[in-house]
Amino acid sequence: MSFAITPAIPAGTLSASAQPSIPSDDGELLLRPWETDDAPVLQRAFQDPSIRRWHTHHVTSLQEAQDWVAASHRSWQREQAVQWVITRVDGEVAGRMSLRWMDLLHGLAECAYWVLPHARGTGVAPRSLAALAAWALDEAGFHRLELAHSVANEASCRVATKSGFALEGTRRGAHLQLDGWHDMHLHARVQGDA
Repeated sequence: MSFAITPAIPAGTLSASAQPSIPSDDGELLLRPWETDDAPVLQRAFQDPSIRRWHTHHVTSLQEAQDWVAASHRSWQREQAVQWVITRVDGEVAGRMSLRWMDLLHGLAECAYWVLPHARGTGVAPRSLAALAAWALDEAGFHRLELAHSVANEASCRVATKSGFALEGTRRGAHLQLDGWHDMHLHARVQGDA
């Protein structure tokens, strides 16, 4: 079946080249593709109670972490999702940033992230999210980026707002967590937003 519209991002556009590394505006952070050597850090990250609290997928073994890294590379090639590890200039891992549920036809994707305990409160999340949004909207050709978080996750709300993602509303009972259904704030940035 053909489409009546031209895709915002033609299929094959992203996967035609290697997944990019993206520096933050200040040059202090780098979003780069995950590597097999990052698997132990990924496994340890999911031992953190805060990361486990807000994420429904957990990595429980080194093999699962290695599989997750390999899957992230396949997702880029299939243009379904893209995962980055956030590092500081010295190479220290600070967190994760991603675009999930990429809809190339409509130029839409959802942002997701977490930050390791030692890097929280240092601006890693908003600077990394701003860098990701700039790449996705200005270079990759996405038209709209969404970000959803539990209304109980005030830290994610602050990150979204600091990164220029406007609060658009609340999706009631939209996400199942270990403690039940959560209402979710929906934030978004659209091409051309300041």
